[in-house]
Amino acid sequence: MSSTVELTKENFDQLVSENEFVLIDFWASWCGPCRQFAPVYEKAAEENPDLVFGKVDTEAQPELASAFGISSIPTLMIVRDQVAVFSQPGALPAPVLDDLIGQARELDMDEVRKSIAAQEGQTQQ
Repeated sequence: MSSTVELTKENFDQLVSENEFVLIDFWASWCGPCRQFAPVYEKAAEENPDLVFGKVDTEAQPELASAFGISSIPTLMIVRDQVAVFSQPGALPAPVLDDLIGQARELDMDEVRKSIAAQEGQTQQ
């Protein structure tokens, strides 16, 4: 059984709003780097059962890919408390993914929200 969840436009909002830590892999079946990254992502999902690992097939869900401005795949996105804290294209090696998950776990989300609010305040001036 897979430890990843297929994300669709029907279940995306609910899954992200009901879980405080979601990793999202934007991928397509024809993409070589996506296929290389898949077992690394699956292994990380197995090793972190407390987190939600979702996959968005950009061919089947073009609206989701478009909504997030995904132009290269694979793209990994990490959402904590409904805030995207990381988004980067490219297949990551296992040690880098593990490190990234650790860094995202350690984020102080109150500080992240303050930083976002400050940036939004600067943009409005």
